[in-house]
Amino acid sequence: MGKRRHREQAAATPAIRQLEEAGVAFTMHEYDHEETDEGYGLEAARKLGFDERQVFKTLMADTGDERVIGVVPVNGHMSLKELAHAVGAKKAQMADPKVAMRESGYVVGGISPLGQKTRHRTVLDESALEFGTILVSGGKRGLSLGVDPRDLLEVLGAATAPIATRKKSY
Repeated sequence: MGKRRHREQAAATPAIRQLEEAGVAFTMHEYDHEETDEGYGLEAARKLGFDERQVFKTLMADTGDERVIGVVPVNGHMSLKELAHAVGAKKAQMADPKVAMRESGYVVGGISPLGQKTRHRTVLDESALEFGTILVSGGKRGLSLGVDPRDLLEVLGAATAPIATRKKSY
């Protein structure tokens, strides 16, 4: 585990390449992933020693007209209603995991908002702006990237909205 900006420890993923090409400072955080019922993001927060509110998961939803990406803290859920509202849709539902893997180019548990095969509109939960650095998946299980949420918004051309909740959602 360490904080490195370069490819010394992990092979470069499309997520890393996108940040490097944009000239954005970031840190790499690796850990040994284990299959548990804990959830990928919660495992990352625990193993890396970060506050669960500071570690974000990437989810893909389908509005019927397009697929969109929601990025929310791992200790909560994504409100599909709020995500739909944020992108001007009437409703949204979770995308099929096979579709999410095909269009992102990543496996479930390693889907990053960065470097996806197919570019999608992205909404970052507004709580990210409370931190100077948040962690998002680096494009594979066991790899997280620390990045300023403002830089993430700029690189992705993303918006912020209150899309995280603890109510019945995803």
